[in-house]
Amino acid sequence: MEELATLQVRRLHPDARLPARGRPHDAGYDLATVEAFTLEPGQRTLAPTGLAIALPPGVAGLVTPRSGLAIRDGITALNAPGLIDPNYRGELKVVLHNAGDAPFHAEVGDRIAQLLLVPYLSPLIEAVQELPPSPDERGEAGFGSSGR
Repeated sequence: MEELATLQVRRLHPDARLPARGRPHDAGYDLATVEAFTLEPGQRTLAPTGLAIALPPGVAGLVTPRSGLAIRDGITALNAPGLIDPNYRGELKVVLHNAGDAPFHAEVGDRIAQLLLVPYLSPLIEAVQELPPSPDERGEAGFGSSGR
């Protein structure tokens, strides 16, 4: 896939931080909240980023948890990964959940999730009576079929 030269981002809130990578070769772009919040253990919230983006056709955005927040505080994106379709132009918001055992507090500007841009396929759907054989012996074997 040809690299995307630019991603158009619109600030919807004066405190919105543009998506940014922590290091030049990181895959994900950090997303920050524009509202302070506290999440009690077991609680969830919809955290606004104050941003809207214009993804090109054939590219989706996946909103994923930040590993540091997950291990340190038990904070995750509840619907991970959240899917942003290329035709969506509304505000990016993140469904966060506190799976930890202590309250979590975020301030305006804190990084809460990551945005990963991925190409996707959208083939026509064809109903068939039978699927072609598997390229190996797996076939219909599912969860746990490869052993421990």
